Amino acid sequence: MILMKDIIREGHPTLRLRSEEVSFPLSEEDRKLAEELMEYVINSQDEAMIEKYGLRPGVGIAAPQVNAPKRIFALHFDKNSGEDLSLIAINPKIISHSVEKAYLSAGEGCLSVDRAIPGYVPRYARVTVKAFDIEGKEYKKRLKGLPAIAFQHELDHLNGVMFFDHINSQNPFAEIENAIAVDRAPGE
Repeated sequence: MILMKDIIREGHPTLRLRSEEVSFPLSEEDRKLAEELMEYVINSQDEAMIEKYGLRPGVGIAAPQVNAPKRIFALHFDKNSGEDLSLIAINPKIISHSVEKAYLSAGEGCLSVDRAIPGYVPRYARVTVKAFDIEGKEYKKRLKGLPAIAFQHELDHLNGVMFFDHINSQNPFAEIENAIAVDRAPGE
């Protein structure tokens, strides 16, 4: 089980690497990694687990965040979030995106960043993505709003990019042209 002590923090060199593609069938190690990433995000949204293990809540976590530079991440939104999405993405790609942008009105956070970094992070408002599941089956999804933003945040981790790299350093809350503000669901 992944705990906070297993999550590397900003400044660690693995967070700035471009992760390696994963081959199929998955090795036992890669399968276990994918399952543990999903287990973490599910547990991190459960009050009892948060308290018992001192977890920080999150909707996504990428393999590089546990010092494994592989193209794997997990996203999970519990039913209270109003979103219906729970997936493991292996070798994910954005195959198309909207011109319209979106950003979280409260800004983004990250399990690998222990400080609040204020500012808007411009993302695509809608994305069509493809990835492989744990069995090696390719899937395609259209995402918008919070799930689209979370997918892009985790995909950035696989490319060695941190969310604050996107913030306008001169004016963190500068209006983003052609963008909609997305409010984070309660408990996210």
